[in-house]
Amino acid sequence: MKGLLTQVRSYERSVQLLMVNQFTINLGFYMLMPYLAAHLSGTLGLAGWIVGLVLGVRNFSQQGMFLVGGTLADRLGYKPMIVAGCVLRTLGFATLGLVDSLPALLAASAATGLAGALFNPAVRAYLAADAGERRVEAFALFNVFYQAGILLGPLAGMVLTGVDFRVTCLVSAAIFALLSVVQIHALPARRPEDAKRQDGDGGQGVLAQWRGILANRPFLLFSIAMIGSYVLSFQVYLALPLEVRRLGGDGEFGTAAVAMLFAVSGLTTILGQTRVTAWCKARYEPGQALVRGLAAMGLAFVPLLLATAVPVPESRIGLWLLVAVPPTLAALLLAIGTMIAYPFEMDTIVRLSGDRLVATHYGLYNTICGVGITVGNLGTGAALDAARAAGMPALPWIALIVIGLACAAALYALHRTGRLAAQPASEPQPASV
Repeated sequence: MKGLLTQVRSYERSVQLLMVNQFTINLGFYMLMPYLAAHLSGTLGLAGWIVGLVLGVRNFSQQGMFLVGGTLADRLGYKPMIVAGCVLRTLGFATLGLVDSLPALLAASAATGLAGALFNPAVRAYLAADAGERRVEAFALFNVFYQAGILLGPLAGMVLTGVDFRVTCLVSAAIFALLSVVQIHALPARRPEDAKRQDGDGGQGVLAQWRGILANRPFLLFSIAMIGSYVLSFQVYLALPLEVRRLGGDGEFGTAAVAMLFAVSGLTTILGQTRVTAWCKARYEPGQALVRGLAAMGLAFVPLLLATAVPVPESRIGLWLLVAVPPTLAALLLAIGTMIAYPFEMDTIVRLSGDRLVATHYGLYNTICGVGITVGNLGTGAALDAARAAGMPALPWIALIVIGLACAAALYALHRTGRLAAQPASEPQPASV
């Protein structure tokens, strides 16, 4: 921990604050969101389709507005979008705890999603700009703070929700309110170089900028190839818990095994991210690290594939080992693969943008990967159902392994053909003239 703090202190004040901000954002978000569905269906007694609608509106408003949020950050500056996102999430989370009408719940859910679309691209672009040549190391540290918030948020939420879900909402809203005030006073203003150039020459229209980014073929190919990493990493929340529940049931036995998945995933990243990044940077080019990261994520499902060949033991110890060990190994390997890839992934986006309209590139990238996650989760769910119906438990794990290796192969091809190399910063994007 001391070494981690020393690394954080070696960066500018703005970078330090952005890392702490991201921890706080995730702490406030994850103390509430895991318990929202139970509040809507239990306390408020809403039908299942309405619960799905409320949660879906949040996801849709965030994924659908990432590009707009990134564009606004590039035009108006990073700090205003970060502050606006935190203020909007303050209002959204407070509303979720105080209202029970469907229109108000939908509006609050949409506000929380839009908030993420405003500050996520801005935070990453700001971090990339102020970290300079140390971007890869900065994003590695950023991921440590990111995962720490995900790990601690649900624990805090469990305690607060045990009192009352409204308390959870109000505490989460208070965290975002405090974060907004801190950032207004402490976060230095940062305008992208693009915005400064636009002030001088009149700039390009938004549509012209978007056409330029869409014509950046290496960036689009990279974005599509990286969809698999998000589909695979999300299985810690989907396929792995479902597999644990399938074998271990919904009692304390299954609950403990699911908790182990999340603990292993989060703690592995917190303890190992900076070391893994330093080791990879010393040995591999960015493209090579990305290929290895995606390959590791695909191979993460091999323990689950092998476990399908093992008969379900009758003894309690044997059953516990079968329920806990393969999914936990998969979560561990997914965390390692993500640790390898994530810092180089964030850095590659900046390089492929040519250091122009960086937040807009992050916004489009998030949208592409978000759509991919939705489609991938639908496919994974269908594969799990088909495997259960056909008595072929290996089917979903084979599919996920193939996705990981196919995306690794695509990244290898992009790396070998030089398409992951930096774009010249001084030249405009092909379709922007």
